Amino acid sequence: MKSRVVPYLQSAPAMLWLGLFFIVPLLAIVSISLMTGNSIEGYTLTWNFSVFPDALDQYSAQLGRSFLYGGISTLLALIAMYPVAYWIAFHGGRRKSLFLFLLLLPFLVSFIIRILTWQFILSDEGIVLGTLKDIGILGENAHILSTPTAVITGLTYDALPWMALPIYVALEKIDRDLVEAAGDLYASGYQQFRRVILPLSAPGIYAGILLVGITNVGDYLSAQILGGPSTTMIGNIIQTQYVQNGNYPVASALSLILMLGLLLCVFVYARIFGTRTLQEYA
Repeated sequence: MKSRVVPYLQSAPAMLWLGLFFIVPLLAIVSISLMTGNSIEGYTLTWNFSVFPDALDQYSAQLGRSFLYGGISTLLALIAMYPVAYWIAFHGGRRKSLFLFLLLLPFLVSFIIRILTWQFILSDEGIVLGTLKDIGILGENAHILSTPTAVITGLTYDALPWMALPIYVALEKIDRDLVEAAGDLYASGYQQFRRVILPLSAPGIYAGILLVGITNVGDYLSAQILGGPSTTMIGNIIQTQYVQNGNYPVASALSLILMLGLLLCVFVYARIFGTRTLQEYA
């Protein structure tokens, strides 16, 4: 009898944590989404399920834009950080810890401050555009802010370390004897990478894509600071409905739609690549 109870007692703190900080808030969001009313007269639970198709129909463009920007920024972060993680893992030597610290150092500063810095850099008369305009490469009306390029740049920049770290962990775990054995079998450097290193680092790639993709799709600060009306993401709509308009049912419904969309992506992702890679680097 005691042996049956012990596992439940050991998992009780985790289950309590899950219940308090996930299940209860989730149920609260679901109940709020089914209410009608306003912030002045109050809200009443009327089981208004029509809020979901109405919200989806009204803000489908922003939802699709969020997944598009999130996907592009995730791919760019992967392209940028895989070589960095590879170099640190295989050529960093005794200074690997130093290089990782330098990689993470800028991200010890508040995210808002870093995004505001990018706003200054990408401004019409900033370091980049101002210089290019002065030397005649760009015209006077050229701009980056309030464009998809600016928003995706901000999303990609914030995702860099979170993409690099799981890839670095996967690369660091690769047995170097396997790479040497491939060389002994006359495999070229490219063949060693394609047939040994890349497949063995795949779990880190999958974990990085999952971590960065989910975060970037739900982000709203990059679009708010670097973007404009034409680059609004679903996170901006949710914030506006909650904070400014006090339209809690619509905001809750959009939050649930976003969560279900992300869960669907994770489910498809797990079906394609399997759950083992998700468990290894979760």
